[in-house]
Amino acid sequence: MSGSAEDGASGVPRTAEEAAAVQQAREEVLEHAAAVEVADPDAHLLVADELVAGYVPGVNILNGCTLTLTEGEVVAIIGPNGAGKSTLIKTIFGLIPVRSGGLVLRGESIANRPAHELVSRGVGYVPQTRNVFPTLTVEENLEMGAYLRPKRFAERFAAVAELFPLLAQRRRQKAGALSGGERQMVAMGRALMMEPSVLLLDEPTAGLSPIYQDEVFQRVKQINSTGVSVIMVEQNARRCLQICDRGYVLDQGRNAYTGTGAELLHDPNVIELYLGTLAKA
Repeated sequence: MSGSAEDGASGVPRTAEEAAAVQQAREEVLEHAAAVEVADPDAHLLVADELVAGYVPGVNILNGCTLTLTEGEVVAIIGPNGAGKSTLIKTIFGLIPVRSGGLVLRGESIANRPAHELVSRGVGYVPQTRNVFPTLTVEENLEMGAYLRPKRFAERFAAVAELFPLLAQRRRQKAGALSGGERQMVAMGRALMMEPSVLLLDEPTAGLSPIYQDEVFQRVKQINSTGVSVIMVEQNARRCLQICDRGYVLDQGRNAYTGTGAELLHDPNVIELYLGTLAKA
């Protein structure tokens, strides 16, 4: 309709004037985003400091993004579509090259290290799509997760089955025959087979029913209670902020806001610019 626009975060129609005001507010936030947090590599388990990264030469998706993860935390990454959330996770895991900035794990640089090396250093990753081998059984999928330590398979399978009892029940079933929620459990279980200290989750509830979304969030908290620190990109921002210790709102590849989950969930600016009516539900 002429003279109106639709806000990408809440889906609520806006007039052109309101949309322009929102965009101006976002730009003002981003101008001051660099002062939100100063990362100290020695005080954190993982630090991403002023990361610049992108998929193709000359085009940056991350434009100076900073994130920290402390031992035992669940950290959420939320923001509008195209903000760079998944790009940040993939850059941390070595799937997208770092062009500038720092990436440090336990005091050592991991910038541009290959993914298999990060796995050996205790970093697990669950991608948003194509996250299981559909022609393999559940057990074979989990074996793929333990490829660096095959002799520990039985031990790790038992530990993962405590978190996901369904995997033991379906161990002989082809992963491709499972529901979307069940496949997500397989993917998360496979990432845990190497006993990671850091788990990266890229939109783990995408495409799942509300019941399975709730189960994923419950499992994330359960995994975290075993000592695994978690960074999760999530589209269900409200629910994610309810379970996380801290969160980051990204916009245009930069930090817009950071704070505890409760602070972000009830921050009027975050609600207006990014959550819309979602946080009021």
